Amino acid sequence: MLRFITVLLLFLISQLAHAGHDGQTIAINSAGSLIQVTAKRMLSRIEQDRSQINTNPRHVYELVDEILLPHIDFKRMSRWVLGKYWRRASISEREMFVEEFRNLIIRTYSTALLEYSGQEINFLPVRDNSDPDSASVRTEIRPASGPVIPISYDLYRNDTGEWKVYDVSIDGISLIANYRSSFSSQIRRSGGLTKVINQMKAKNQQAKK
Repeated sequence: MLRFITVLLLFLISQLAHAGHDGQTIAINSAGSLIQVTAKRMLSRIEQDRSQINTNPRHVYELVDEILLPHIDFKRMSRWVLGKYWRRASISEREMFVEEFRNLIIRTYSTALLEYSGQEINFLPVRDNSDPDSASVRTEIRPASGPVIPISYDLYRNDTGEWKVYDVSIDGISLIANYRSSFSSQIRRSGGLTKVINQMKAKNQQAKK
């Protein structure tokens, strides 16, 4: 899973080098422009805060939290990741899972971000979608060695008109499906959702030390 998220983050950050070469602000009027604007902001902050990151690598956590994560719908992702366990969960369990799942993504993204080394990325033509409130942004990332990796972002437009990411597929593998399988297995082995949440919380807290 770490490798999966690492590739995802490299995709996000790689776009920074390809977005807004003219220095102008890109209007966030489409799913594709949202990703480019977000990526542009991230690269700018990484370059600006490089010395601080070198001194305190955990500063990356703050950047990921501030810039990337507001564009991800963690409640929707959590609901789909847990599937039947979400329907069985109490309100407090749902809230705790969303919070710790978000923290899990923060620490995993941050770890991957420290490994970024300027991979090349290509945008593919956007596919027409019959639903104007949903979109898939397709790209290909070219690592320094090895085959091209296709990456697709699934987004929807919420009630306030904002585009939100709810799933990512890397080389045909869905982030939601990957996590769903992982958490389902953990819940069955541990004997309950609350135990899995507590385990995830402990790991998240340990990572902050």
